[in-house]
Amino acid sequence: MMTLAPPRPAVVTAGGSGRGASAADRKSGFYRHDLDGLRGIAIALVAVFHVWFGRVSGGVDVFLALSGFFFGGRLLRTALTPGASLWPVPEVTRLVRRLLPALVVVLAASAVLTILIQPETRWETFADQSLASLGYFQNWELANTASDYLRAGESVSPLQHIWSMSVQGQFYITFLALIFLFALLFRKVLGRYMRASLVILLSALTIASFVYAVFAHNADQSTAYYNSFARGWELLLGALVGALVGYIRWPMWLRSTVAVVALAAILSCGALIDGVKEFPGPWALVPVGATMLFILTGANRLADPRTGGKLPFPNRLLATKTFVWLGSIAYSLYLWHWPLLIFWLVYADRQHAGVVDGAGVLLVSVLLAYLTTKYVENPLRYRSTGTDTGQLVKIPLRTRLRRPTIVLGSIVAALGVALTVTSFTWREHILVQRANAENLGTLESLEYPGAHALLDNAPVPDAPMRPTVLEAKEDLPETTVDGCISDFSNVDVITCSYGDQSATHTIALAGGSHAEHWITALDLLGKLHHFKVTTYLKMGCPLTTEDVPLVMGDNRPYPKCHTWNDAVMKKIIADRPDYVFTTATRPWNIKPGDVMPGTYVGIWQTLSDNNIPILAMRDTPWLVRKSQPFFPADCLADGGNGISCGIRRSDVLAASNPALIWVNRFPLLKPLDMSDAVCRKDVCRAVEGNVLIYHDSHHISKTYMRTMADELGRQIGVATHWW
Repeated sequence: MMTLAPPRPAVVTAGGSGRGASAADRKSGFYRHDLDGLRGIAIALVAVFHVWFGRVSGGVDVFLALSGFFFGGRLLRTALTPGASLWPVPEVTRLVRRLLPALVVVLAASAVLTILIQPETRWETFADQSLASLGYFQNWELANTASDYLRAGESVSPLQHIWSMSVQGQFYITFLALIFLFALLFRKVLGRYMRASLVILLSALTIASFVYAVFAHNADQSTAYYNSFARGWELLLGALVGALVGYIRWPMWLRSTVAVVALAAILSCGALIDGVKEFPGPWALVPVGATMLFILTGANRLADPRTGGKLPFPNRLLATKTFVWLGSIAYSLYLWHWPLLIFWLVYADRQHAGVVDGAGVLLVSVLLAYLTTKYVENPLRYRSTGTDTGQLVKIPLRTRLRRPTIVLGSIVAALGVALTVTSFTWREHILVQRANAENLGTLESLEYPGAHALLDNAPVPDAPMRPTVLEAKEDLPETTVDGCISDFSNVDVITCSYGDQSATHTIALAGGSHAEHWITALDLLGKLHHFKVTTYLKMGCPLTTEDVPLVMGDNRPYPKCHTWNDAVMKKIIADRPDYVFTTATRPWNIKPGDVMPGTYVGIWQTLSDNNIPILAMRDTPWLVRKSQPFFPADCLADGGNGISCGIRRSDVLAASNPALIWVNRFPLLKPLDMSDAVCRKDVCRAVEGNVLIYHDSHHISKTYMRTMADELGRQIGVATHWW
C-alpha cells in the first residue's frame, strides 16, 4: 500500500514563487535537494518493505505529508500574494501533465499483463479499478471491497497501490478550490490578517480530519485506511507547515539533532509499527510528524544567521546525487514496482518474493521507472526549456507542435482512451454474461443434478457447467440481493421472512454469511413443508460470545460483531422461534479439519435456557491453499478441472462432526451435516453434477444450494418431526 511522489517544485522558501525550479534556483541554495532525497528514501522503504516484508513502511505517509507541503505551500503563497492570479486552470493543467502520462502507461502495461497472466474472472476487477484509477476514486473502490464480505478473499489487486494517488488527487482539487475561493472572497477584506486566517482555517480542518481518523480507525480500520478525510490531516499538516515555514529560527545544533531523530523515526517506522493495522490512526503521527520536523530542520536557513546558510548533516546526506536521483524517479518507481510484484507472484504461484526474485522485481522496476521518467514524464511535463542563464523561455505553440512530445502525448492519450473503452467494453460483456444467469433457477435437474450426483448417484450427462465462471460471482442468496444481511459497519438487527410466511412454525436463520447461504434451500423447504424462515444475519459474524471476534480469513478485529450478537440474541429470545438454524463449526486456522469453537457454547446455553432448540449445521469447507483463500472459478477459468480446482476432504473436514460431542450436554442441539452433499470421501471437487459448488472461495452458489434442498429437508424432518 503506497503513495505517489509529491509534485514539484521543491522550492520551499517563504517568498518563493513556487512556479518551478530553474537552474539558478538549484544552484542558489533555495532549492531543497534534501527533500528530493527524502522522497528517494521514502520510495525505497515502500518498495523494499512491500517486496520482502509484506508490511507498510510509513513511506506512504511521508509522501502524503510532502505532497501537502509542496502543493499546499505553493497555493498558500499564491493566495497570500496581492494581485496574484487565482485562475485555477493552470494549476489543474499542471497536475494533469505531472500525474497522468506515467499513470496511463503503467495502467496500459498492467492491462496487457492482466490478460496474459490473470484468469478472466479477475478481468472485471481490473477493469473496475482501472476506471477508478483514471477517475481518481480508487481509494473508495478499495474501501468498498474491504467492507464487502463476498469480495474480502479476492487476491490483491495489481492496482491496489493507486489508492493514495486518488486521495492526493481529491486533496489537490479540493484544496485548490478551497484556498483560491477563500482568497477570492477575503484577500482584500482581511489584508494583513489573511495569513492568520488561513492558518486558523487549516488548523481547524487538520484537527477535524485527525479526530475523524481516530474514530474511523476504531470503528472500521480496513475502510478508514482508504478514506480521504481520514487521510486528509496528513496532507493538511504539510500545507500548514508550508504556511509557517518562513518563521523558523533554529540554531544548527538543534536542527541537526531534530534531523537525526526525524530520519531515524522514518527509517524505523516500518519495523516498529504495523501500519496496515494502525494507520491512519494516531500512530501515523510518527512518519508524518517526523517528515514535518525534517522539513523544518532545513527551513529558512539562508535567512537565519546561525546556520551560515548550510543544511544539517542528515539533510546534506540526503541531498547527495544518489538519493536525489532516486527521488527524481520516485513517482514512476511507485507506479511500477507494485504491479510487477503482484504479476510475478501470480505467474510464479508464490505468496512471497524471495531474495533473488525480489531483487529482480526491484531492478526491473527501477529500470522501467527511469525510462518512464526520462521518456514519458519529463517530456510531457514541461512546457518550457531552460537556457544557460537559468531563465525559462516560452516555447511557441507552432514549434511545440513540431516536437516529438506532441507525438508522445498523442500516444499516451490514445492509450488512455483505449484503456477506458476496453474497460467499459469488458464490463458490458460481463453484464451480458450475467444476464444469462437469470435462467439458472430453471435448469433441468436431469442435466444439472448437482448434489444428487453425490447423494443419489444421479447420472451426469455431458453439459456445460453452470453457473459459468463469469456467472458465479452473482449467483448469490436471496438475502444478499434483498438487503437482508447487515454489513460490517451496521449493528442493527435486520429481519426478513421467507418460506411460507403464513405458517405457524418458524425457523430463525441466524449468524454470518455461512448461515445465510442456506436460505435458498430453506426458502424452498419452507414453501413445501409450510414453515416460515425469519433471518437474523450479519456479514462475517456467527453467533458467538467472543468479546472481540475476528473476521474469518484476515483476522481483523470485529467489535461490532459482539455488539450485534448481544442485540440479536435478545431479539431471537423475544421472538421465540421454534428452532434456530445456525452454523456449529468453523475451520481450524492452525491445522487441518474443523472445530466447534468454545465461544459457541455460551450461545447454545442461552438458547437452551430459554427452551429454544438449535438446528446446528456443520460449516461447509473453506477452500484455502498456502494459507490464502482459493477461488475455484479462477482455477477453472485458468484451465483447471473439478479435481485440480478442489481440495482434499481431510484438509478441511475432521473425520467426524465436531458438534456431535456436545449433544449429551445440550439435548436441544440437533446436529445437521451436509458435508457428503459437497465432498466425496477423499476430495471436495469444484464441480459436481455439472454445477459449480462455490461462487467464491467458501460460499455455496445459489444454484448448487437448490440441489441440496432435498437432503437438507430430510435431515430437518428427522430433527423436527414436522414431516
